[in-house]
Amino acid sequence: MTTDAKAPTAPAPSVVAANKAVLGELPFANRDDFADAERGFVASVPDATILNAGGKPAWSQKQYAFIDDGPAPDSVNPSLWRMAQLNRRHGLFKVVDGVYQVRGLDIANMTIVEGKSGIIVIDTLTCVEAARVALKLYFDNRGEKPVKAVIFTHTHADHFAGVKGVVDEADVASGKVPVIAPNLFMEYAVSENVIAGPAMLRRSTYQFGPLLPPGPRGQVDAGLGKTTSRGSASLIAPTDLIMATGDRRTLDGIEFIFQMAPHSEAPAEMHMYVPAYKCLNMAENATHLFHNLLPFRGAEVRDPLAWSKYINEAIELFGAQAESLVGQHHWPTWGNEKIVDYLKKQRDLYKYVHDQTLRLMNHGYTAPEISEEIRLPASLGQAWQNRDYYGSVRHNIKAICQRYLGWYDANPANLNGLPPVEAAKKYVEYMGGAEAVVARARKDFEKGEFRWVAEVMSRVVYADPKNAEARELNAAAFDQLGYMSESATWRNAYLFGAHELRNGPPNISRAPFAADVMSALPVGMFFDSLGVRLNGPKADGKRIVVNWAFTDTGEKYVLNLENSALTWVAGRNAAGADASLALARPTLTKIMTQATTFPEAIGAGLLKIEGNPAKLLELFGLFDQFELRFHIVEP
Repeated sequence: MTTDAKAPTAPAPSVVAANKAVLGELPFANRDDFADAERGFVASVPDATILNAGGKPAWSQKQYAFIDDGPAPDSVNPSLWRMAQLNRRHGLFKVVDGVYQVRGLDIANMTIVEGKSGIIVIDTLTCVEAARVALKLYFDNRGEKPVKAVIFTHTHADHFAGVKGVVDEADVASGKVPVIAPNLFMEYAVSENVIAGPAMLRRSTYQFGPLLPPGPRGQVDAGLGKTTSRGSASLIAPTDLIMATGDRRTLDGIEFIFQMAPHSEAPAEMHMYVPAYKCLNMAENATHLFHNLLPFRGAEVRDPLAWSKYINEAIELFGAQAESLVGQHHWPTWGNEKIVDYLKKQRDLYKYVHDQTLRLMNHGYTAPEISEEIRLPASLGQAWQNRDYYGSVRHNIKAICQRYLGWYDANPANLNGLPPVEAAKKYVEYMGGAEAVVARARKDFEKGEFRWVAEVMSRVVYADPKNAEARELNAAAFDQLGYMSESATWRNAYLFGAHELRNGPPNISRAPFAADVMSALPVGMFFDSLGVRLNGPKADGKRIVVNWAFTDTGEKYVLNLENSALTWVAGRNAAGADASLALARPTLTKIMTQATTFPEAIGAGLLKIEGNPAKLLELFGLFDQFELRFHIVEP
């Protein structure tokens, strides 16, 4: 983010009034969450600042010093400001005797369960640097103890990628320290974000707002925490998979009872109960907000019906015993009655939105219509834990419609409509030209009709991206929509869209995947990712066959280019291939992480080639490189 970036606009009077009205709509006098977020505080590190190997912050809350415990600025929805205040709390916290959490040193939490002679670490944050500091903070205040086991609750990187800051891989390999995870953990952990990775990374800049300057008119929060950390990612494969609800493990003298929750917040996820401490851990399936059913960055649509059932099952299994409830984001809940009430409201939140969406869908309503129609009943909507800080009722409804019916609303007019630029030009022409559209939009802006202004100005920008007046009015409408948003992700998306309209796309590049992740990636999935990069028109008419033989694992593959499509077969090599490669699996990892190239590997003797090298070069000349500065708010 450059220092000479054009600044956002001031909040309009209608936005100021709308935000003030929120104060009368929600139970701000209820400060229970603030007491819970501070309960058990032990110690922290100054400004929660964590440095990477280069001396730059991998994580810091210093930039959020403007978020105090006073009233919300006019440019921030008071409900979102409340969550931003709560997510400012950071440090080591005691949950109950024997259970501690490190919160606010990353977007996620590290939960530490004390055993008979050591500790069990549940989730290891996003990066090695954060994990090391979190564990040291615990040791500094509770005494240094050996890590006896590591548990991954699910397959998202903010819960496993710091693992090498907690445990030595040699201790895992030797069997000294087990790493426990839900079934299919590795398959989902390494596959998510690989094939669609570049698009997801670009879109995540809108979801989390990491490139937005923090401030009252900028980024204030990400819902689940402040933002995402930037450090060294790692991965150690689990040595023990939990296969079924009711599975038990005794770790350092402490019994854990597991509950499977696949295809909820993550494709592989699990909860756990620790009877010795009467502590229930709901992973990321019961947080202090309405979660995403479809993140802005992209993912497979999550199943709210299954999600609700898992929460209900947790109540049935553990609700009568639990005296403390923790998640891997946010703060705990204490007291059996309060825990059960909390879980019921989360359960019914997902069930209500699912069922009411399906009810209206079966009456023939479309996704945009349903999202305007459904509002939570007061019993759910007045509960702070059900607010729209990350997901939202409106966009989760659209995700449910996508899950069941897909993108097409059954109106043939929308079956094969014009693409955005062509449609925009016709819209603007029919509306009397850009100058007339802008003039009318200015009047609607003054009336506070920011949603409509954003829509029509986006048309003008797509019809003529050089129209400075339309770009600025579009950005100003985005500013106002962001200032009113209760959802952190909505705010980030609006404000970053405004920033890009004013300043252009950011200079971002995709960092190479961590070697740990790439070494765990199945070779076939690597070939699938190559297929996504294949430029079909350039490949038209070409026929190339390449054999791959991995000298250390004994695996063999045939990679086949034919009919402008790249396919592969495992378990054999083909006779008459154009080229045959022999290499060890770690060499492929080095190539995938950009630590070396194919020519360098051949020169170093790490890769041997037989046949026609020119055909191999021809094949690899057909793959696109993805540019992460592709446009989103303009063509």
